[in-house]
Amino acid sequence: MALTGLFLIIFLIGHLLGNMLLFKDDGGQAFNEYAKFMTTTPAILVLSIVTYFSIILHVVYSIALTIHNRKSRPVQYAVSDASANSVWTSRSMGVLGTFVFIFIVIHLKSFWFEMKFGTLPMVNYDSGSLKDLYAIVLEAFSQIWYVAFYVFAMMLLAFHLSHGFQSAFQTLGLSHVKYSPLIKMVGTAFAIIVPTLFASMPVYLYLKFIGLL
Repeated sequence: MALTGLFLIIFLIGHLLGNMLLFKDDGGQAFNEYAKFMTTTPAILVLSIVTYFSIILHVVYSIALTIHNRKSRPVQYAVSDASANSVWTSRSMGVLGTFVFIFIVIHLKSFWFEMKFGTLPMVNYDSGSLKDLYAIVLEAFSQIWYVAFYVFAMMLLAFHLSHGFQSAFQTLGLSHVKYSPLIKMVGTAFAIIVPTLFASMPVYLYLKFIGLL
């Protein structure tokens, strides 16, 4: 769980940096060229397979750990005050992770599947003719319900990361009184900044669509 979680955190950083090209006011050229690079470069394809495997493994391990923990204590405590012993995000990681996984599936269907197997319009640049994934993104984020769904999913991801980031280091035995506060601070900042930047993309494109930007 810890290793796959940290790997997926690194993936989020790379994915975010690439998607930030959506803010570039060039009609989508930089984003489309990035999309082609990500779907045709052999090394990236291998990394993509590792990423998909990590997501599946992360989910499988979370289910296995949940079952193991319940079997370890089939009879609940007579008196239990979970809120006094753990934070809400810690107790809700399974629920948060489930919703994030559902979002990932929908997200892949909306964009990755369309890029790989869908019939996308083509656009011509000096570098050649490319699939216009940018047009698909614009179409998706012109719908307020999809924008709201995306933003809500990023809120859930933020809660999931706020506990998962710190928990991963603790699980790997890297928790120490000297640098645990730093890990907590970095984890909290990461859990706020990264999902916020992701959420800002559909909001930005929607505001452009309705003419407010």
